[in-house]
Amino acid sequence: MAMVCLSDFEAYAKKYLPKIAWDYFAAGADECTTRDENILAYKRIRFRPRMLWDVSVMDIKTKILGSEISFPVGIAPTGFHQLAWPDGEKSTARAARAMNTCYIASTYSTCTLEEICVAAPGGLRWFQLYIHRNRAASQQLVQRVEALGFQGLVLTADLPYTGKRRDDVRNGFCLPPHMKVKNLEQAFEVCKMSLLDPSVTWNDIYWLRSLTRLPIIIKGILTREDAELAVRHGVQGIIVSNHGGRQLDEGPATIDALVEVVEAVRGRVEVYIDGGIRKGSDVLKALALGAKCVFIGRPALWGLAYKGEEGLQDVLRILQDEFRLSMALAGCASISEIGQHLVQFSKL
Repeated sequence: MAMVCLSDFEAYAKKYLPKIAWDYFAAGADECTTRDENILAYKRIRFRPRMLWDVSVMDIKTKILGSEISFPVGIAPTGFHQLAWPDGEKSTARAARAMNTCYIASTYSTCTLEEICVAAPGGLRWFQLYIHRNRAASQQLVQRVEALGFQGLVLTADLPYTGKRRDDVRNGFCLPPHMKVKNLEQAFEVCKMSLLDPSVTWNDIYWLRSLTRLPIIIKGILTREDAELAVRHGVQGIIVSNHGGRQLDEGPATIDALVEVVEAVRGRVEVYIDGGIRKGSDVLKALALGAKCVFIGRPALWGLAYKGEEGLQDVLRILQDEFRLSMALAGCASISEIGQHLVQFSKL
């Protein structure tokens, strides 16, 4: 079967992944309202395309925190990639490097940070951090990623406790015995995830800043109030995210939350978004509403499930081609020409 769009990879992954792995990747919290709304919200945004603009030469490159990427789509942090493909995060890192984009490696990787770096030397990598009750373990992780050459630290802020994902409860989800959370082997029990520190506050950003020179990006912001606090606490970037709808159900879709976050930061830090991106036109809508870059979560896992590194490259290439085409058809030849004038919210 020809893989033409991201939903083709989704269908393949659902058919061929073990049920417990598919359910884990697909799960949303409670009734999955927010998970589904992340996708539906994009459908309520319409384009206002401009005609007779020269789009014979297209430039879709952009920069995030000063590093150039080939197009404004990176790979969001997701856990347990070996559930999707035997080489796990090593394949993810290779695909990101091949496509010259950013990969955010998860605290809950099933490959070590060192393995990820060896697999794709020179790739643009950020590291996503959960702060655990064992602060020494978190501190060691931060210092380790900086020493390994990671270029950004992404603090996930929306997980003081794990949301209730009903299928995981029904399945009694645990990693298979041969898989490990490699970077926390001495301090982690994957079936309980009880080591997350629910006492983390904004003041812990100062603690992180005392540990590292890496730029800090905070992930999980959905309101102007928290966006303003993030800027005040000295972060360099914000990822508008609701954890793929896996935490608090019935919160806003991320594309709906993006506008107020962008307005609140007033250009003082870069703003990114994840959640619900399924087409190149979704990327264009997110950029039109102020995102600097988008990050994909589940679609990256579908690509891995299809053909590992090659499958994930296919997913990224399809998004790249769709994004370029959407830009051209909307009348934009470069990223700098994308703005809010390109979109309107549907009256429906």
